[in-house]
Parts: sequence; structure tokens; C-alpha cells
Amino acid sequence: MPGGRLTQQERRQIALGLADGLAYAEIARRLDRPTSTVTREVMRNGGPTAYRADLAHRATEHRARRRGPAAPRAAEAPPQLHGRDAEAVRAYEETFTTVLMASGVPRMMARVLACLTLTDSGSLTAAELVRRLQVSPASVSKAAAFLESQGLIRRERDQGRRERYTVDDDVWYQSMTASARALAGLVGTAREGVGVLGSDTPAGIRMENIARFLDFVSESTFRAAEQAREVLHTKPRPAREQDLPAEPGDAPGNRAR
Repeated sequence: MPGGRLTQQERRQIALGLADGLAYAEIARRLDRPTSTVTREVMRNGGPTAYRADLAHRATEHRARRRGPAAPRAAEAPPQLHGRDAEAVRAYEETFTTVLMASGVPRMMARVLACLTLTDSGSLTAAELVRRLQVSPASVSKAAAFLESQGLIRRERDQGRRERYTVDDDVWYQSMTASARALAGLVGTAREGVGVLGSDTPAGIRMENIARFLDFVSESTFRAAEQAREVLHTKPRPAREQDLPAEPGDAPGNRAR
């Protein structure tokens, strides 16, 4: 498998693949590259609809010149459990971070959220985040405050009175309900605008349509989040014997009871 940075020709092939509607995995297969490499390349350079090979190549060269020689990462890489490949985990963390950024999460906040989410404990102290991400304590604190305000992490104090940040299985539920509450606030503001502008004026009608649309989305988001949470916390039922596939030649009623 080729290593190193993508070439300009490879970027052109990525652009052609996107134009043809190919999935990232198929583009990566044709390039003999990991899917995560193609995903990161596209997401950090405008996304699938705005990716341009020449612009992406120039942007990568500019970032490389600005950063200068990369510091060795091996000394900072946290130990990996369960036989994981440390380099594969690092690459996937970068991919996950890039996708979070493409969804609207600012870069530093995306890095902190990805780092927390991909730890088995789902919990790290501020000092551990600083070491893993190689950033300042102020950067971690600012990112954590933003993520906490969005319901994406919890801030706690451990026994040593150190600040600890945690994600759990409810993180996306909390985030979705926070988003729905924000939309509900917009609904109220839009309806207030209808009263100011006049319900029978073009601007007032527009604001009422905005309110109706956002009201529907907000309520639907609340309902979907509640339903998804129930599914998440429902343990799968053990397979009953009658649900198991029959063995060849096994006639109905011949199974041991």
C-alpha cells in the first residue's frame, strides 16, 4: 500500500471519483489507500461537493510549510489496549475529528470530543487532554466549556479535585435535545416577529412559515431522541430456541425441549 502524502494525480482521481458519485471506500480501493485517508482529504478540503484537486494540493503544501518539520508522535502516543494498532487508532481519531468539523464543530472542540469519545473510559482529566493533544490548558478549557454548553460532555471533579471531562452513551441524546431546545427558542422569536411585522404582510408571512417549519423540526427531534434513547438502553433479548435456524434434516418438533 502506498505511504506518504497524496500526490496531485491521486487528488485528481479523488475529484473524478466524487464527480462520478463513488463512495469513499471505492475511491480508496482504486487508489490502494485506506478509506480514512480519502475521508480526511475530502473533509478537510471543502467536503464532497466543494472538493477541488488543485486547491487541495496547494492547501496541503501550504499547511506543510507553515507547520515545518513534524515532531515525532511516538513518544506521545497513549498505550493501546485490546491489541489495537496505535497508528490505525491515531489515523481514525483524525478522521473522526475531520468529520465532526465538517458537521459544524470547531476544530479544537472536535479534537477534544474525538479524543474523549475514543477512549475506553470515556473520561480524561484536563491535564491528560493537554498531554494527548499537545495544546495549552487554556485551549482545552475553552473547548470543554463549549462542548459542555452543547450537552456533549460533562465536567466533573475526581477524588484528587482535578477537573475531569466525560462522555457517555447519552452524549448524543443530550446534544440533540439541546439542539431541539435552541430551535424552540427560535420558534418563539420568529412568532414575535410576526406580531411586529404584521401577520398579513410578506415579511410576517415569511416569519410565520419559518416558525412553523422550525416548530415541526424541534418537536420531531425531541420525539426521535426519546425513541432512540429507549432503543439504546433496551437490552437485546436472548435468542429463543425456536428462533434459531433449523439444522439440516431437522424436522419440526424434533428439537430437545
